[in-house]
Parts: sequence; C-alpha cells; structure tokens
Amino acid sequence: MKKIFLIFLLGILSANAVHCQTMLQKDEGVVSYVSSQNVYVKFSSTENISAGDTLFMMVDGKYQPALKVRNLSSISCVCMPLLNRKFTTSDRIYTNNRPVGVKEETILKPTDTKVQVPEIVNTPVKDTLTGAAAKPVRKQLVTGRVSAASYINLSDTPSGNSLRMRYNLTLNAKNIGNSRLSAESYVSFAHKSKHWGEIKDNIFNGLKIYNLSLNYEIGKNARIYAGRKINPKISNMGAVDGIQFEIKTNSITTGVLAGSRPDYTDYGFNTSLFQYGAFINHEHTYPNGNVQSTLAFIEQKNAGITDRRFSYIQHSNTLVKNLSFFGSAEFDLYRYNLKVDSSQAATDTLKVTNTSPKLSNLYLSLRYRFSAKLSLSLSYSSRQNIIYYETYKSFIDQLLEKETQQGFMMQVSYRPLKKLSLGANGGYRFRKSDPGPSKNLYAYATYSQIPFVGISATLTATLLETSYLRGGIYGLGLSRDIVRGKLSGAFTYRFIDYFYTNSSANLMQHTGEISLNWKLMKKLTCSFYYEGTFDSRYIFNRFYVQLAKSF
Repeated sequence: MKKIFLIFLLGILSANAVHCQTMLQKDEGVVSYVSSQNVYVKFSSTENISAGDTLFMMVDGKYQPALKVRNLSSISCVCMPLLNRKFTTSDRIYTNNRPVGVKEETILKPTDTKVQVPEIVNTPVKDTLTGAAAKPVRKQLVTGRVSAASYINLSDTPSGNSLRMRYNLTLNAKNIGNSRLSAESYVSFAHKSKHWGEIKDNIFNGLKIYNLSLNYEIGKNARIYAGRKINPKISNMGAVDGIQFEIKTNSITTGVLAGSRPDYTDYGFNTSLFQYGAFINHEHTYPNGNVQSTLAFIEQKNAGITDRRFSYIQHSNTLVKNLSFFGSAEFDLYRYNLKVDSSQAATDTLKVTNTSPKLSNLYLSLRYRFSAKLSLSLSYSSRQNIIYYETYKSFIDQLLEKETQQGFMMQVSYRPLKKLSLGANGGYRFRKSDPGPSKNLYAYATYSQIPFVGISATLTATLLETSYLRGGIYGLGLSRDIVRGKLSGAFTYRFIDYFYTNSSANLMQHTGEISLNWKLMKKLTCSFYYEGTFDSRYIFNRFYVQLAKSF
C-alpha cells in the first residue's frame, strides 16, 4: 500500500509548468425544491445547460456529480438525483467548467468537480502625466440573495400535516470601501410549526451557518481568511472555523489552515474539534487541454486526541483530445485497534496504532466525447466508512466491521437532432456481505421546443433492483415558457411500481407535479410547486412557495 501511495503521489506532481492561462466560468444555481423523485434547481439562466448534463455539488466536503438534468426551462432545471442523499433547498449546485469566449463546438466538458473561485481583478490605471502604471483600483461590489420559503405537507397518513419555514441569506461583499478587505456569508434558518421549543433549547437546531468569513489581500498573490469557510482547494476537509492562508506563485498555490470543525450534531461551533492542514495545488492550461492536481494533509482532533489523520489527492486533466479524466483518493494515516493485554487482567486493553497509509476512498471517472452529438462516461468508486476514532469510539467496532462498498456507473448521451436528446445511465454497487448487488438503469428522451406549441417533453424510465426490492418508475414531463424570460411552468406525471422481495408486497403509486416560476421583477422571483402522491391507502400533498430577491 505504501508503494501505491507513493506512485499516486509522484504521478500527479510530475506535470511540467507552463505559463498559459485561460479563464474558466462555472455557473452556480440553488436547489429550489425537492420532491420525492426530482430535484429542482434554479439558475440565473440555463443557456449553457442541456438535458442530460451532469450537475455537481459538495457532498461530505467533496464536489461530486450529484444531479442529471431531465428537463429545463429558461431559468430552472428538473433533475434526477445521482447521489444517495437527501437534498435540501438552497443547496449550492454547479455546472461544469466552461472556457469563457470559446465556441460551444470546441468545449470539452471536464468531469473535474473542483469549484473555480473567481479572483478579484484589480485593473491598473495608467498615470496620464507620467505614463507609468498606477496602483490597481479596487472597486467595492456587493451581491447577494435573500429568500423565504414555506413547505406544507397535507396527508391522511399517520404522520399527519406539517408546516416548515426556511429563510436563506447569501451575501458577498468584495473590496469593502474599495479596500483589500472582502466578506462572504451563507446562512439559513428553518423551523417547524409547533416545534419552536427545539429552537429555544438550541438555536443551532434551526440556524445553519455554512459560510461566514472575511478575507484580506496581502500583496498581489497572497490572501488570508478568517471565520467559517470551506476552501475549494481542500474541500474534503469540510468547513474550518478559524484562519486560512494561501499564496500563489505562477501555477502553484500553497496554503495552510487551522481552526475547529463544526459540531457534528447541529453544525454549530465546537472549539474542542480542533483541526489543521496544508495543501499544494498545481493548475495550468496547455494548448491541448488543462490539468489540475492537489495534494493535502489533514489532522482532525477531538478534545486534543487524534480523531482522524488523512491525506487527499486529486487530479484532473483534458490533455488527450475529447477525453476528460478525474480522480481522487483518500489515504487514512492513523487508525487503531483495541486488543486485550494478555499480561494483565482480561478486562484490560491496549490501543495498537498504525500510521501507514491505507486507501479509504477512491473515485475515478473518464468521459469521452466521440462527437458533438455523442459522449460516453465511465466511473468507479470504492468507499469505506470514514471513522473518527474519538467521536465514534462508543461503537467503533461496528464501523470497523463494515466492508468496502464498490460501484460502477456508465452513462451515455446522444443528440441525433438539434432538439432531440437521448441518454441512459446505469449503476452497479456491491458489498461482499450483501445478499445481492444493487443495480439501477435510467433512460430518457427529451424533445425541446415542439413546433407550434413551444413545449419541451421528456419521457423517463428507471429500473431498480436491490436486495430488498425491485421495480420501476415511468414518467412524462412537459414544460414551457409561458411568458419567455418571465414565467415558466412544468407538469410531470409518474407511475411507481415496486415489489418488496422480503414481504411479497407491492407498492403502486401515481404522482403528479406542477411547478411555476415567475420573475416578478429583474431580481425578484416567486416559485410555486405542488406534488400529489396517490396510492390505494393514502393521499399525500406537498406545497412549496418561495419568494427570492437578488441584489
């Protein structure tokens, strides 16, 4: 395993540096609503997005492929989840990196999930008297978004009815007072009706601070951050409540950071969860593609005792024409087992530590673009439980017994006509102790802007098979701009047919979804969503309304 670690490390750091720069742009959206089958994502514009595209988000501190676009309007996407996780409104979603100013035909969409953080451009102003370049002029720029949303569940199920409110604020202030100081924040507050007591007991049961930080430019190439922030170059570390410093020299960025982790129970502040780390990042664009590599070392503690120590390696490149590669790996550098001390009483145990590198997580992805109409992607993942030895020490034996879960995914997209998109993706996951592997297959066909009616239609089919169920989900979605750029709407019907192998029971459901997105003013939008689920026993209704203001 040491040889594997060294080979991987030397391989990603062997690229030669060149001084060639290309500006990259990554569109950012937010999850506006989550239904039982779909995730709705709102962008300022979907001009650069097509049905079948993959969208990304941060999961457990890493940017991973998260959503597949099923259908879209001018400002919103209807997506299928690719991750086995719960999506929430205001989750940040990102598109692929896209070179600015390059024609669509020449773009190679990389699978690199690293978020590109735009740097503040300080334009030198020429002194008209002396002819010399004056100091860069910094101009204050404040942007943000505030939203309020309500979630209403009405049903005749035993769970009854519920009402939930959620408020979000995103605020970014660059060059405050035309200075070197900038600030950024992303804060959310949610509460349920008749559960206000939970908020009184602990404000962090409702308040979630995802980003709240200041940053200051030190010279031309260095920057220091203070507060809660996730560093995109070392995002697998998660949020850091503390200090971060980084400096860039040509194509190399190095950084160090120290502080505490957010509390693992409520995402509040917990100074006993100290952590620190360092990273080195190399990024360049060559004439035939770009390359990016990151190496990081991280130590995380709990009450002063090592909780987890690991290294993270990430590499992506598009150096081979039409081929994109992304790979990441984690190596645990600290672990221990408790063994009975035979020289003492039977109840005494010894902590046996091991600091040799052990591969704990691996993700590899290849995407090949045969032509402008056809592309194929393959990915492999191998995941183990992430173990925090002090945090989880009460049930660490059970975690250590869990086996590695491995999985493969393949997806293909084909656009035979300008307005017709076809695609499919399949997954295969397995663990030795499971009764059987989990398999899924998803296929779609989308025709955009049907003549004379302007409707986009999508047919979908999902087939599932696990150790406890098998079945399918079949759907038809229709969407169109009612008033172009102002009001868009969508309707989706879905039929669900599951068979539970352990109980020999069937589940058949019909769901209907209606959504409206209304741009009231240039930066003021209103969203409405309804989902009705009907089966032989219950009727379940979900309503969602959001009002959002950008500035």
